Amino acid sequence: MPEKIIRDPVHDVIAFRLEDATDVLLFRLLNTVQFQRLRRIRQLGLANLAYPGADHSRYGHSLGVMETARKMLRRLAEQVPVSQEQTMICLTAALLHDLGHGPFSHVFERVSGIDHEQLTQRLILDPDSHVHHVLIEHDPALPQAIVGLMRCQPVRTWLCDILASQLDADRLDYLLRDNLMTGSKYGDYDLSWLLHALTIDEASNRLAVTWKGISAVEAYLQSRYHMYHNVYFHKVVRSAEGMLKLALQRARRLAVQGRLDGPHADSPVLKALLGQQLTIEQFTELDDVSVMHCFKLWAGGDEPVLASLCRGLLYRRLFKTIDLSGIDDVATVGRIVQAVGQAIASQGGEPAYEMFYDEPFDTPYEIYQPGQLEITRGILIKAADGSVREFATISPLIGGLSRQLMFRRLHVAPQWVELAQKTLEQMQ
Repeated sequence: MPEKIIRDPVHDVIAFRLEDATDVLLFRLLNTVQFQRLRRIRQLGLANLAYPGADHSRYGHSLGVMETARKMLRRLAEQVPVSQEQTMICLTAALLHDLGHGPFSHVFERVSGIDHEQLTQRLILDPDSHVHHVLIEHDPALPQAIVGLMRCQPVRTWLCDILASQLDADRLDYLLRDNLMTGSKYGDYDLSWLLHALTIDEASNRLAVTWKGISAVEAYLQSRYHMYHNVYFHKVVRSAEGMLKLALQRARRLAVQGRLDGPHADSPVLKALLGQQLTIEQFTELDDVSVMHCFKLWAGGDEPVLASLCRGLLYRRLFKTIDLSGIDDVATVGRIVQAVGQAIASQGGEPAYEMFYDEPFDTPYEIYQPGQLEITRGILIKAADGSVREFATISPLIGGLSRQLMFRRLHVAPQWVELAQKTLEQMQ
């Protein structure tokens, strides 16, 4: 049986059978220029500054999401009819779900205004895209069908839940992948048992988990909590991401003023920062490498603020962290941040670029409330008698898992740390 094999650190063997039309299409999509671009986009942005092993890419993660979705479909196909067309649309959507992601995770997206979900859909639908050509050669209606599933149109079903829900293939893969590559040991859970426990609630036509899978769901949600607490919200990671945001904002401001030293006017990085429309070809060149090249240019430039931020990112000279999480009063935190900024300014510093306040937060499990977006609908648990209950009504751990995880931190350039700490002591 002819097949193509990819060895993956999370799923081991990912196989594409060349006699299967869906697998042939998926393998062709892997080799499109837009998908190969994801090799040059780190999954965790600058997290490698805290966890040296975190150099894995969105290419590997996208493969993992596809393989996880395939495992989910195989399990569900044992219980309900799943057509070849449904399988093809779901797996291609899973594979391509991150196609439009910009450099350095979500930071570049926030500064540039790029919406990766809209860009993903554009790359699927645009005739100038290599991905689009491969899809329409297989079936002219396929691009619109994939985007329709991504948008959950005409109605949300369990197929949509596989792509985007509190128990989707994306989360199931990235938790295990990020846990493995960072070496954190916090994000592991029993994927095999969780997949075995998957089922469908016929009444709502939504994804559900059998009663025997409750412990697996609890472990999965706990892993999500620990990964946010220890990896995604790590103080070094957040410091680097904040500096990246400041550097990009400074570069954009200088570019608007005509004072930015490189890159050339047609550079995808510069055009994206200025909010200009990118062609498909230009977007294909927008990746971590192109942004890092700009950092090298700017680090040696004449603009001291931008140069300092870029050197800090290139050589890990990051802002220091002052933890304010123990202060519950928001007004007090605001006064501290303002006072530190004034102190830095009084000494000739630029608080707008030499400090920032960070308040990351996440809720491991969102209890569904009527009126919320469908994506936040809770995980359904199906009992042996066929009755269905929401996870929040069953698990004794829900009190902790539904509580918001949040940090309050002030990040300050190294030369101002002593001044910031002294200012804080004077206010206490």
